Amino acid sequence: MHTLSARTYGPQFLIIAWLGVECNFESAARGYNGGMRLIAALFAFSAFCQTVEEARRFVENAEADLLKQSNYLNRAQWLQSTYINPDSEMQAALANERFIDAAKTYAKAATKFDKLKLPQDVGRKLHLLKIGLTLATPSNKAEATELTQLVAKMESTYGSGKYCRDAPADKGKCLDLTAISSLQATSRDPKELLDLWQGWHKIARPMKTDYQRFVELGNKGARELGFKDMGAMWRSKYDMPPDAFAKEVDRLWEQVRPLYVKLHAYARWKLRERYGADAVPANGPLPAHLLGNMWAQSWDNVYDLLEPKGMPKAFDLTGILKTRKFDEKEMVRYADRFFQSLGFQEMPPTFWERSLFVKPQDREVVCHASAWDVDNDEDLRIKMCIQITGEEFAVIHHELGHNIYQRAYRKLPFFFRDSANDGFHEAVGDTIALSITPEYLVQVGLLDKATDPSGDIGLLMKQALAKVSFLPFGLMIDQWRWKVYSGEIAPANYNAKWWELRRKYQGVEASGRGETDFDPAAKYHVAANVPYTRYFLAHILQFQFHRALSDAAGCKTPLHRCSIYNSKEAGKKLNDMLSMGLSRPWPDALQAITGKREMDATAIKDYFAPLEKWLDEQNKGKPVGW
Repeated sequence: MHTLSARTYGPQFLIIAWLGVECNFESAARGYNGGMRLIAALFAFSAFCQTVEEARRFVENAEADLLKQSNYLNRAQWLQSTYINPDSEMQAALANERFIDAAKTYAKAATKFDKLKLPQDVGRKLHLLKIGLTLATPSNKAEATELTQLVAKMESTYGSGKYCRDAPADKGKCLDLTAISSLQATSRDPKELLDLWQGWHKIARPMKTDYQRFVELGNKGARELGFKDMGAMWRSKYDMPPDAFAKEVDRLWEQVRPLYVKLHAYARWKLRERYGADAVPANGPLPAHLLGNMWAQSWDNVYDLLEPKGMPKAFDLTGILKTRKFDEKEMVRYADRFFQSLGFQEMPPTFWERSLFVKPQDREVVCHASAWDVDNDEDLRIKMCIQITGEEFAVIHHELGHNIYQRAYRKLPFFFRDSANDGFHEAVGDTIALSITPEYLVQVGLLDKATDPSGDIGLLMKQALAKVSFLPFGLMIDQWRWKVYSGEIAPANYNAKWWELRRKYQGVEASGRGETDFDPAAKYHVAANVPYTRYFLAHILQFQFHRALSDAAGCKTPLHRCSIYNSKEAGKKLNDMLSMGLSRPWPDALQAITGKREMDATAIKDYFAPLEKWLDEQNKGKPVGW
């Protein structure tokens, strides 16, 4: 504390000191105009009335409080997802409301330190506090309650959704999304596929009014925090201005778009061969219901229709798993052992006790796969209704990647316990899944010998149908939401604009859709308010990570054949990045693992180079684009 005197600082400052305000008096005095009226002096002085120590104490108190509330919220949301009923829904809504209200209060209060020069850690925590929410409730208590209840209601509506068939032979037979997805993956009857597609999308119709109100209230909360709308709030989380991030996403898409267009053209003429000219156009968008996935976001389920002819068969991981009579836990153990081979600890006993691996028969659950860090420490879990398929085998590696990341940053302060950006979190497990190569399957005893490289076009085609096909879908969901939040898309055009964007980016369409439909909410992430650009970024980053880690592992094969299994060198490089959490801007974390500070999609081109050359040959003389 300074020794104060009227001669040094003037009577106005003595009044402030008498009021008990601790301030940076020297800085204030240098900018003080002694002729000001008292009220002007008080106002000017307020800019100097916070200290670095006060900022540090504020952050510590906020961290401690929000950690406690986050743990309570995690448990409430776990119950809501694994025991869907009105009570669990209400408890999750209340916990979410309390957490958001506290986080928003701290975020607003954090602005009082904006003019202070702060240590890096304190300054970054305050910044993260101000941009940390994906949903900001309005300050009006009734509206805040309404908003969190809307989110819980929409997620539960999605999670308990079923399509009850009307056909006489199927009367009263109701299918959940897991059952529908299984049929979509295997059926080649276009009428049945269309019926399943339309049936599931009916579950979203009742959410349209709720969603419109959700947007109104969510935008109100975002504006109270100083953002233009929820979209700007989401885009502010990437260590760059929101508009600059939008341009960065466009840049990355342009790097990969040519490869997607070639895959799309190939898929179109192959599906046209199978389903006929009346079902599939020669040069237009693809029918959304024929691609083996509810959202046409991945096409690997129709690999049998698109499989390269005249080449050795790719290995059938689904067949291997079923022949060896794998159960759900054994699928997870393989993923756990992969991470152990890199030098990471095995999952704790509570993981095996508390995770949900199989859909219960006695209650409704949200089957959408997710990873949980319930206590922000060691209570790691996954929630999946696991199917014994090669696709799910990869998904499990993805989910455990989240858990490994969560454990790696668990020792950091609470505000830094997250990934460098949300795309990093999604990319880690998928990076590991890229190492599920023939060589890896031989190492773990699932193949007797590696498949011949002459069959690699089949392997690459299967990967492309899962990975490359996803890229425009990963991009367009938030393109739609950003436009909804900004008001560019009005409620009267929700569905029309959804399909306009799907045609633009994916080149897929569905006939007979209107504004009584609300097809966006037939996707979990829209119904549950989960940002989606993270998945697009993850599909870029996982290949960039894979290339860097393959180099660290000393891999000499083509990139698509590299596996980092058992490489402690690759594991160390991965852990160097994971353990940074959110403590530094994401370019720092990217540099730690790749040596570069810019996201780069050229690794996708490297990985799929043999396939792209092959596609060029197959598409000669056929329409490309839509």
